[in-house]
Amino acid sequence: MNYILFDGPSRNSLLPFTYTRPVADIRIGILTIREKWEKHLQTTTTTITEDYLTDKYPMVEMEENIMINASYAPNTSLVEVVKSLKENQAIFEGDNIIAFFSKDSQEEIDFDTYEIIDFEEEVLKIENTWDIFSKNDLAIQLDFDLITNGRKSQPISKTNNVIAPENIFLEEGAKVEYATLNASTGPIYIGENAEIMEGVLVRGGLAMCEGSRIKMGAKLYGANTFGPYSTLGGEVKNTVVFGYSNKGHEGYLGDSVLGEWCNLGADTNNSNLKNNYAEVRLWNYETEGFAKTGLQFCGLMMGDHSKCGINTMFNTGTVIGVSANIFGSGFPRNFVPSFSWGGNSGFTTYLTKKAFEVAKVVMLRRNVEFSTQDAAILEHIFEDTKKFRRQ
Repeated sequence: MNYILFDGPSRNSLLPFTYTRPVADIRIGILTIREKWEKHLQTTTTTITEDYLTDKYPMVEMEENIMINASYAPNTSLVEVVKSLKENQAIFEGDNIIAFFSKDSQEEIDFDTYEIIDFEEEVLKIENTWDIFSKNDLAIQLDFDLITNGRKSQPISKTNNVIAPENIFLEEGAKVEYATLNASTGPIYIGENAEIMEGVLVRGGLAMCEGSRIKMGAKLYGANTFGPYSTLGGEVKNTVVFGYSNKGHEGYLGDSVLGEWCNLGADTNNSNLKNNYAEVRLWNYETEGFAKTGLQFCGLMMGDHSKCGINTMFNTGTVIGVSANIFGSGFPRNFVPSFSWGGNSGFTTYLTKKAFEVAKVVMLRRNVEFSTQDAAILEHIFEDTKKFRRQ
């Protein structure tokens, strides 16, 4: 069977992260949503997403297909129902579509003609940006169970101080020496060639993906995910880093999400709790205003390719778009549009020519090419977000 993951109605609620990727390629837990589905289904998937993303994320349609809402992460029960779908059948959770069978000959999908299968079990669903960090604890546990089932961890060096070693898994090439690993509060997964340096204090859950590094003396607690080839230091709590991003120095980062190719300057700090303990509101790209999150703790949401200078301070519930560059004293405002250059004293437009020059250098350091597809995506975002830079 051919499986296709589609963005679904939550795509705009997941901006700025879905400016540069389909919903399926959001990382939560150890794996991206796509990687979770592919491991469960034991096959590859493609994507229905925004037109400007299709060159990089193409769709492959066959005669018979099963379409899956990428906001839903798989579990064993859901996968069984999805794999058993027949023609004119669809799976719903209440009024929300999870998956449906389609044929390439169908010009329109009319669910009134479908047999509806109600899925009533609890399932991990990613509808808003803050779900990525607030549901990360559960996601790490689910991925840990999936990835490590029937496998044996590499040995943990005796130089480490370890609590609950049965909840710790090291992949081939992982390095951990003279660290404290407490997995009693959640699993600790250390990917291939990842490294935890000396003096690091870890309280699980923790997901370190391939090639990621935690620098000496870092303090990590809550459910943290560090994507491939990311570098983390200082104090980090309940944060998801998609990959290829750096927070390499002292400073606090909590209840936050960083995209790819981000960099936080030394001693950058974010607030994750308002002084009056009030509910945090975040910028909403659909309403073009600030919306309630229902959360008391919520920090920084930073889109791909964005960066900040040393000693940057971010207020509670700050949203940074794609390819923004922030520096200077004081707090920048709680919403910084994509391709903005500046800080508390004001912003100008960060032109794509300059932004692309930086992106090429940054990506080359990780032996990744800044492709014509990447450039076209960022050009589209630059044009699409002009209205926000005028505010």
